[in-house]
Amino acid sequence: MITAENRANLLAGKQHFEILDGLRGVAAIVVVIYHFMEIAITNYNKNFLSHGFLAVDFFFCLSGFVIAYAYDSRAPHIGVMQFFKSRLIRLHPLVVIGSVLGLITFLIDPYSDLYEVYGIGKTFLLFLSSVFLIPYPAMPERYTNLFCLNAPAWSLFWEYIANIFYIIVLYRLGKKKLIPLVVIGAVCLCYVAVRATNVGGGWGGQNFWDGGARVLYSFTAGMLVYRLNWIIKNRLGFLGMIILLLAAFLVPFNDKYNFITEPILVLFYFPLLVALGAGATLNPSFKKICNLSGEISYPLYMVHYPFVWIFLTYVAEVQPAASSLWVVIPVSVLLLIIFAYLVMRFIDVPLRKYLKTKFL
Repeated sequence: MITAENRANLLAGKQHFEILDGLRGVAAIVVVIYHFMEIAITNYNKNFLSHGFLAVDFFFCLSGFVIAYAYDSRAPHIGVMQFFKSRLIRLHPLVVIGSVLGLITFLIDPYSDLYEVYGIGKTFLLFLSSVFLIPYPAMPERYTNLFCLNAPAWSLFWEYIANIFYIIVLYRLGKKKLIPLVVIGAVCLCYVAVRATNVGGGWGGQNFWDGGARVLYSFTAGMLVYRLNWIIKNRLGFLGMIILLLAAFLVPFNDKYNFITEPILVLFYFPLLVALGAGATLNPSFKKICNLSGEISYPLYMVHYPFVWIFLTYVAEVQPAASSLWVVIPVSVLLLIIFAYLVMRFIDVPLRKYLKTKFL
């Protein structure tokens, strides 16, 4: 077991990548807007943000970099159980919070009668599957999402799988052994892109294993960026990095070429962004914004979708004019950012502090 003194020594001098934190928050906001937009504009070819779902691949790559950075030197000392405890305390409170919100909105959605359709028994199973991250794609009305109460939890499922493999296998692999694994992940991702014509799967029962390919490549690629010290010093700053990140999500959607453009972005562009973001110089005036952006990114990601389900049924039942949606969507996104901050400030952070004190 690692002692407090050894932990302090291991963490001493560790750089904090504020710009990467800031980019994580920007990507989370993009995801929220994308989820609203794909309901408002069902034709992806006409949706300016139709590649917003690639933010998940950026998250996976960023996660691989950060996990390797934070734990490569500590993993041999802290052990498997301590690692699992720290990751559960960091990630799972918001999994539960998102599940509770998903259950509440499922029960009170004024535009849906799905609870009457599924009843208390199946609703309870849906809730348990969401809380414990056990895939249960049981609702065709919700596109057979793996987690029908809180759809984004699918990426947390694969994040957990990646974390398990990291502490058992990946942290032990040297650079030379990690490279073939990254190549295998790239091949799997390209196969998925050709077979499905895109790399946007992993969220539903019908494309479950696509998520495995996405996390296998991006997580290990992020680790490789750290292990090979591919940190590119530059003066792009936070604003410059935001522009580069948004450029990926604004790439036009084209059914004929997505199987080419999307793998290029995931295989090459996102690892490059992580390398640039880690090496970019931060203007001190943006430090607080980057820190807040990073802190709010995960809460926003995990609490927004229950309300998107209500938006979906609202659009289906009311069929509002497009002009009204251009008001509803920005206001909803702003309110969700505020709501996510409140959840983080008054529930998630205090709960994690308590759990750390009790179990770590």
